Amino acid sequence: MAARHDYSDSDVTVVLGPTNTGKTYLAMDRMLGHASGIIGFPLRLLARENYDRAVAIKGEGAVALVTGEEKIIPPRATYFICTVESMPIDRDVAFLAVDEIQLAADRERGHVFTDRLLNSRGRVETMFLGAETVRPLIRRLVPDANFITRPRFSKLTYSGSKKLTRLPRRSAVVAFSASEVYGIADLLRRQRGGAAVVMGALSPRARNAQVALYQSGEVDYLVATDAIGMGLNMDVDHVAFASLSKFDGRAPRALTAPELSQIAGRAGRHMNDGTFGVTAEVSAFDPDVVARIETHEFQSVKMLYWRNSDLQYATVQSLLKGLQKPPPGPGLMRPPTPEDQLVLDILANEPDVQNRAKGSSRVRLLWDVTQVPDFRKLRPETHARLLSQIYLHLSDTNENIPEDWVADQVGRIDRTDGDIHALMDRIAAIRTWTYLANRPRWVENAGYWQDQTRVVEDRLSDSLHDKLTEQFIDRRIAHLVKKLKGTDRMVAAVDEAGRVEVDGHFIGTLNGLVFEPDKTGLKTADRAIENAADSAVVPELERRALAQIDANDEAFSLDDRARVLWQGAVVATLTKGARPLSPKVSVTADDRLDRALCDQVAMRHQKWIDAHIDKLLGPLIQAEASPLKGAARGLAFQVAEALGTVDRKEAEAQIRVLTDEDRKALAGHRIRFGLNFVYVPDVLKAEPVRLRALLWTVDNDSEVPPALPPAGRVSFPTEKAVPAGFYRASGFYPVKGTAYRVDMIERFSAEVRRFLREGVKILPPASLSPLGIGAENAVELLVALGYVSSLGEEGISIAVKRKPKRRTTPKTKSKTSTKTGDVQKRKPKSSKRAEKPIGSDSPFAVLKDLLKR
Repeated sequence: MAARHDYSDSDVTVVLGPTNTGKTYLAMDRMLGHASGIIGFPLRLLARENYDRAVAIKGEGAVALVTGEEKIIPPRATYFICTVESMPIDRDVAFLAVDEIQLAADRERGHVFTDRLLNSRGRVETMFLGAETVRPLIRRLVPDANFITRPRFSKLTYSGSKKLTRLPRRSAVVAFSASEVYGIADLLRRQRGGAAVVMGALSPRARNAQVALYQSGEVDYLVATDAIGMGLNMDVDHVAFASLSKFDGRAPRALTAPELSQIAGRAGRHMNDGTFGVTAEVSAFDPDVVARIETHEFQSVKMLYWRNSDLQYATVQSLLKGLQKPPPGPGLMRPPTPEDQLVLDILANEPDVQNRAKGSSRVRLLWDVTQVPDFRKLRPETHARLLSQIYLHLSDTNENIPEDWVADQVGRIDRTDGDIHALMDRIAAIRTWTYLANRPRWVENAGYWQDQTRVVEDRLSDSLHDKLTEQFIDRRIAHLVKKLKGTDRMVAAVDEAGRVEVDGHFIGTLNGLVFEPDKTGLKTADRAIENAADSAVVPELERRALAQIDANDEAFSLDDRARVLWQGAVVATLTKGARPLSPKVSVTADDRLDRALCDQVAMRHQKWIDAHIDKLLGPLIQAEASPLKGAARGLAFQVAEALGTVDRKEAEAQIRVLTDEDRKALAGHRIRFGLNFVYVPDVLKAEPVRLRALLWTVDNDSEVPPALPPAGRVSFPTEKAVPAGFYRASGFYPVKGTAYRVDMIERFSAEVRRFLREGVKILPPASLSPLGIGAENAVELLVALGYVSSLGEEGISIAVKRKPKRRTTPKTKSKTSTKTGDVQKRKPKSSKRAEKPIGSDSPFAVLKDLLKR
């Protein structure tokens, strides 16, 4: 098994150890100490991260980045940072290294790592980095290798089970499906403000952006798939497993102890100890597995995957035969048929491909095309259809992929609409075209398309990051929860609109004298909001209270629910008082407002409402307070208590005993006697009517205030659930679903009486106009007012309702005695009532004595 370069003097070093041992830093430092070097990483993300480190030390001109989808190769580059599959293995360099060499045991990619282990060397030094599990096999396959063991910098300890909502800060939760990741992230958003999300399907740019949210401390939680287990250096203190099994592309299976260790090892960085455990109702770790993870002792790998890389390209069949070659020795085994080989089998059976794949160059081209990764994770048959088109283009006369086809495909992908899944699918799709653009001479104007595909991928990645952040992070909750647990004081402020912000985050609104927090649904965060609000809200409450105390009457108003408004905000509510015209005021104020100041505000509100009632309902107030006597005083009180309208029938007894002087005095208080009502015309205007309706609502403790009468209307439809008393108190008379203003009813009644005196029997239609009603409503109103009316062909008939005749007293009947047969006459009952004795203290006793004299 000879290496590609005969570097028999190359010093081969194998650096083994668990995570957090600094192996990568060691390899990078050793490479940059040589004149030239290549290092292969298992992930594009890791390659990019270490490329940036190398550029910072050696400069852009000296360092190249080579991955399947990205190539930055300066003309004089001497250091190549690559993915393992993209390593330029034929290049002569002083140093060569491969990271995570234990992946040689991986079913899908292992044969590539094994090939590097057996066949790739640096001229001076070669280094393989990995886990202790591959030591025995490497010792057998590379007997001249020197082994270095790197101990973990920090301690890793199992901490058992914790609920998701009880996980400590700086925790990473690991799940193995997108649905699990999303569900956990959403729960953490609601309970802890959110979490960053890391999955293998994310582009490096989107993944780095999510990690940056976590690293910056904007969120304290990370939810990830097993993508977290490699290539992400983060300040994680605790790793919680939300699942212990995953789907490996073929079937669900339990994770092995080394796989669990690789992920758990993300906890604790450098000299900081870490912990790991389970969450989300996952069964506890087996004690044996815990012991192995904590001590980093695992069973050695028994076999490495190997595939022949010394291929023959004379024909497609010779290529396929070479791929089927058995391993050269013990410890190596052929992998399940890799993806590229499955695609080759499919393409080799296509007639068009068979016709083109003639000669070693065309067969080699076909093999190169099958190396295009299936970033979209489709079925081999689906992926083969795309690769067939690509091969036919490349094997055509122009020997490149048509630019218009590339433009069409990239244009279809370049969209940022859709959900998270749609964006991830597009990122996977654009990675294919980025890969193709980076293949030498495959795409015309390759430099342009490399830039274009990278721009599209970046745009999609940024949109994906934004959507992940929007869906799974509530920055406000995250900030407030963190601040509540810390010692830093939060800075709060109130703007002119009453918006209250803490450290730039909206936490609620100050409406009038009440702070209304913007609830998060999380007790911890809501408590933080209340605490943070104090510093800004209390001074503003005091300022507003003093402003109301000093405000003039025009600053206040009433809304349709009998609440006092100041600057458009509710500051008090009317409550039932001793009488309808004297309601009380209950201030709507926050508990933070000083009690003495609150009492002063209440006094100011009471003063305003008293003045407001006097302004609009002055005649009622004055009538109630006037020095009237006897029946006049009683009637004035009755009208005031009824808020301005009394049914005449209810007041008839008092009206009969009124003297002319009484009537004159009541008229002076604007009280008018109509045919049907006793009312005050001055309080039938729009504003007084509205106030009367509100006062009735308050006096009757109405939980749901009825809709107020429309302003300026003389009739309108009533609501069945609303008591008739509401309409009467408002100055209206309800009749079968319609309410009529009492002064208009009086006017209508007067006209009807005039028509009847003049012998008119059909009501003129014009007489309905003032009430704004139709014929049917008019008939109902006339009947309710005591007239006889009906709707006929000629119109609305009207007539006086005749009073029924009195029944005459029947003659007394004779009664025959059953004993004697004598007829006896029944004595008529005396019409005189039995006289009641007059008390000696009664004024009528004095009158009786005078008459006797």
